[in-house]
Amino acid sequence: MKLSLNICHLYSDLMDTYGDKGNITALTKRCQWRDIDISVTSISVGDKLSALTLDFDLYFFGGGQDRQQILVGQDLQKKSKEIKEAIESGAVMLSICGGYQLLQNYFKTLEGVEIKGIGLFDAHTKGSTTRMIGNLLINLNHQLKSGIDYIYPASHIPHPTSNLIGFENHSGKTYLGKDLKPLGTVIKGFGNNGEDKTEGAIYKNAFGCYLHGSLLPKNPHFADYLIVKALERRHGMVKLKPLDDAIEWQAHESAIKRIP
Repeated sequence: MKLSLNICHLYSDLMDTYGDKGNITALTKRCQWRDIDISVTSISVGDKLSALTLDFDLYFFGGGQDRQQILVGQDLQKKSKEIKEAIESGAVMLSICGGYQLLQNYFKTLEGVEIKGIGLFDAHTKGSTTRMIGNLLINLNHQLKSGIDYIYPASHIPHPTSNLIGFENHSGKTYLGKDLKPLGTVIKGFGNNGEDKTEGAIYKNAFGCYLHGSLLPKNPHFADYLIVKALERRHGMVKLKPLDDAIEWQAHESAIKRIP
């Protein structure tokens, strides 16, 4: 049976800062190179998810400015039930910066405006006067790294890197609930809040982070992990054929070298 992957791009018209849309391009190309059928559906303000939730294997939610987040946050409340049900049933979510914040319990701006999230991640974000900007290098959560090592099929790299590299630019400081696992620990940069060395969050197959830039073209091991976990929801166990990721790893290493 031919493999197929259906992606839901949440608020693509409003939440797309610092190259976030490139993550959709990376997922699309990596599937096409493997002859995996892929479809991408954009869902925005006013669109309904209820009849489509079971059709989507992977959700992507990029970043945006405070003004867009307020608008999107209000609409997201209407989609909260469907998104949570999808994640509980095994769907994959990658959310970045503003998207990550709106999936938390709340985001309080520096001016004191509280934007309600949907509580997928037990976390909250507070605006600050600190601008956290620059390339961000993290060491992956150990359990996630083990999963990637098992899945990632690049034949020319016998031991894939345990790192992710991306570009952060945020003033919101995110704090995780006591039982919520981070995506990884900060090696260089700020991460969630610049204080506790955590970056991002993981709940089931939902991942949140501050890694713009875009993330997946420079981190093919994580891209393939997301693809496999999304495919497994519909097709069971899947083994991807290797791709030549030499250029992707060059981009990965080049970004790391630019960190002061």
